[in-house]
Amino acid sequence: MKILMGTKNPGKIKGAKDAFEKYFNNVEIEGISVDSEVGDQPFNKEILKGARNRVKNLKKYAEENKMDVDFYVASEAGITNLLGGSWIDINCVVIEDKNGLESMGTSQGFPIPEKYIEEIKETSLGDVMDKIFKGKSLGKGKGGISFLTKGEVSRVDLTKNAFLMALITYINDNLWK
Repeated sequence: MKILMGTKNPGKIKGAKDAFEKYFNNVEIEGISVDSEVGDQPFNKEILKGARNRVKNLKKYAEENKMDVDFYVASEAGITNLLGGSWIDINCVVIEDKNGLESMGTSQGFPIPEKYIEEIKETSLGDVMDKIFKGKSLGKGKGGISFLTKGEVSRVDLTKNAFLMALITYINDNLWK
């Protein structure tokens, strides 16, 4: 099974692969760097829009390179306050199969202190987390969530869970067709 993923981030790729391997055999994921067409730090509706744009750009890439692909996938992390006013960080995943059936899912969200929101909007959550935890490129590894949960949840876990939610459409296809 050939999957194109709109990132080269190893943590996101591992999370996606772990989720797909729960339900499919011979999973091969190729990470391709494609534009999300949203800001570096997406918030609110930009999160889903960024993931959808990455899928759209993956499909274009595959067509231009004459690739046979089973699934196009993307994971976009961002901050939102649309669920009651407090800010949380979520991962939004979009999956589209070769027949054009789209599904989406999100990870669980974690709270972001209000005092950091403006700085996050001006830079990124990753930059602010690196500053707080004196790390370097936490987003490429276990992620800041690993520090916040004292090692209980990693970026891979968040991504995997978002993909598991999005895969519901494909593993229960009789409900959607």
